[in-house]
Amino acid sequence: MSPAARARRYDGKKTRAAVMAQLDHVRAAVRALTPEQFARPTRLGEWTVRELVAHLSLATGSVARGLAEPPPARAETVPAQWPHASAAFAASVDERTRALAAAHDPVELLERTAEEFARVVPTDPAERVVAVRPAAMRLADVLATRCVELIVHTDDLAAATGTEIPYDRQALATATRLLADALAAAAPGGSVEVRVPPFAVVQCVEGPRHTRGTPPNVVETDPLTWIRLAAGRTSWAEAREAARVTASGERADIGGYLPILS
Repeated sequence: MSPAARARRYDGKKTRAAVMAQLDHVRAAVRALTPEQFARPTRLGEWTVRELVAHLSLATGSVARGLAEPPPARAETVPAQWPHASAAFAASVDERTRALAAAHDPVELLERTAEEFARVVPTDPAERVVAVRPAAMRLADVLATRCVELIVHTDDLAAATGTEIPYDRQALATATRLLADALAAAAPGGSVEVRVPPFAVVQCVEGPRHTRGTPPNVVETDPLTWIRLAAGRTSWAEAREAARVTASGERADIGGYLPILS
């Protein structure tokens, strides 16, 4: 069976609503930022908060840009493969983000992006296929990747500004599941069970496959810690030391497979 055949199916209506809900949380936070806060550094290299907000506009706006293109004949990739392909486009994304940040007011840019998304993205994505990087995907799957972008960068924005920003439950669940599936795709196997309650459970890592009873190798953490591990915002060692992750069994050290999102 191909990876595409085994891929998780995302509900397009729910995922679109999750993107809109998280985008609304981000917009509310960004509207309240001061010039001093926009100039603060972030944990994303040389980007300031201004570049981070511009990147959120770029990432969310990619859906409308993709829908403006003729639809591809078929989907060529699935969400679990998307995180592993992002590194190839990092330089291009950085250049475009900096150009957007320099040319636009960040608040107005994010507002226009959200308005365009609401207007252009259908409320029922159905089986529409969209031309996006790295390859064509179902629109519902593209929206799942936007949940990852929004959740990861909401956390970045909160860390940089000291602002509390809510996480939409559906968006957080979608991001958690997609990144857990990406781990399973990167480290196929059944010897380790990774649990991120209440949203995700996956098996990964080559070795003896567990079938019954309590798995011999178990990793468990909460959704936000998992997001930070998968996105490289915290390390495996840091999360273990802070007791944010429990890992039992001789194969349960998955630090070598992290981060997932480049």
